[in-house]
Amino acid sequence: MVRDDAATVRPKLLRPAALGRRTLDELIEEFGGEHLSPAEGADLKATVPLGGLAVASLDVAPGDLFVALPGCHAHGARFATDAATAGAVAVLTDQSGAQLAAASGLPVVLLERLRAQLAAISSWMYQDERTPPQLFGVTGTNGKTSATYLLHALLEQLGVVAGLSSTAERRIRGRVVASRLTTPEAPELQALLAAMREEGAEAIAVEVSAHGVSRARVDHVLFDVVGFTNLSHDHLDEYPSMDAYFAAKAALFTPAHTRRAVVSVETPYGQRLAAEARVPVTTISSHPGVNAAWRLRVTDSSAESTGFELTAPDGQQLRSRVSLIGRHMAANTGLAIAMLVEAGYRLDAIRDALAADGLQVEVPGRGVRVSGATGPLVLLDFSHNGAAFEHTLTGLRKVTPGTLTMVMGADGDRDPSKRELMGRMSSLHSDVLIVTDHHPRHEDPSAIRAALLAGAARADDRAEVLEIPDPAAAIRTAIARSGQGDTILWAGPGLTDYRIIGAERLPYSPREDARRALDDAGWPTVS
Repeated sequence: MVRDDAATVRPKLLRPAALGRRTLDELIEEFGGEHLSPAEGADLKATVPLGGLAVASLDVAPGDLFVALPGCHAHGARFATDAATAGAVAVLTDQSGAQLAAASGLPVVLLERLRAQLAAISSWMYQDERTPPQLFGVTGTNGKTSATYLLHALLEQLGVVAGLSSTAERRIRGRVVASRLTTPEAPELQALLAAMREEGAEAIAVEVSAHGVSRARVDHVLFDVVGFTNLSHDHLDEYPSMDAYFAAKAALFTPAHTRRAVVSVETPYGQRLAAEARVPVTTISSHPGVNAAWRLRVTDSSAESTGFELTAPDGQQLRSRVSLIGRHMAANTGLAIAMLVEAGYRLDAIRDALAADGLQVEVPGRGVRVSGATGPLVLLDFSHNGAAFEHTLTGLRKVTPGTLTMVMGADGDRDPSKRELMGRMSSLHSDVLIVTDHHPRHEDPSAIRAALLAGAARADDRAEVLEIPDPAAAIRTAIARSGQGDTILWAGPGLTDYRIIGAERLPYSPREDARRALDDAGWPTVS
């Protein structure tokens, strides 16, 4: 597998190789706009081929159209000269950016409501004559990354050439590029889909965030099937209420975005979505008391995998296992299977594909094992809200004969209203809770810990709670107190290799700290 710039701050973008199908005059004919000359008597070069779109000057490739949008702190047109230096052939902006863009010396097209039309322009730019692959989208508060990887793994085990776009990475035919956003901005997403079509992708699994919907990043993308995992307290620094957050997700379940949907009805918001969605919906649940068309039952659990039985609406059954821990991971697998069946795949073909070893999948930053064959089970995870903590700890409880320890912190400059629930769920579902620092950013880390500790104190059945600000000391303490049969979950960092303190991104590897602590305690590790 080839990984492109996965460790750099600004990863490359996946773009199609065949470019230059559109010209500036064609863009004006399609979308309108005022065509300005950069200087008196200068050639407008309206017929010059446009290689692609770039909304950041750092992403411009020779031949690109630079799209200069107004931003929170500055107008993108301020960087038009940088874009010209990088090889841009024209600038597309609005009236407020006209003067700044003209200074670049490039042809300028003014188009009002530019941001609202960006997805349509991006789709038009990257259209081609290839048969479009099947598109699958997954959204929800928790589980959408895992479900996206499960979809991708199922497709590959079925022998399908599949692409993937997730919060961690973009992937096609063994090539991997690190992600910047969970759901890319429209120009990047359309270029990505075009690049995957070039590579012969027959299906693509896309993780879709609430921001991806409400900020029009997935406009002009029509999914064959979208899936919904759940909705719980998160992102209320971005949305004014849970109803607004739900509405952002629900907008994906409309004819403009998808043909049909599979909705987990294990949460009240899932039940509400199933009732309100404006496309054909089938439902799924792993909770015995919830009525659903698809039924999933966990048959057994271990520290390596989870067995399950899935019953289709017509009574057909599939028994298999997935190489992830917990009922919630089995439920995500069931959702992915139901989505494939809704898209036309046969359940017996999926059963055959899983017959030998079940579903083998790795989800970056989810349940990353650091420990070896003996000693405590030590896992790093990216989970960062109360519901995710509850799901993960409940799954680990079933495979932990000894003590279950939770090490956790919270992001600074992010939704502070969820910290109480994070602390309470951590304390309720673990035996030992160690509250530490994560990414304080511009907040006082002691205030973040205080909010988590206050939540932990409100748990009905409290864990032993320790406050250890230094994360290296926190994981070392957890491992020193644990032994064979115990489990340690370090939630928050996943596979990150940095901490954000103030405005600085400082190198820091939680995985290496955990390995060193295990080594010092005399326990083996995995690479």
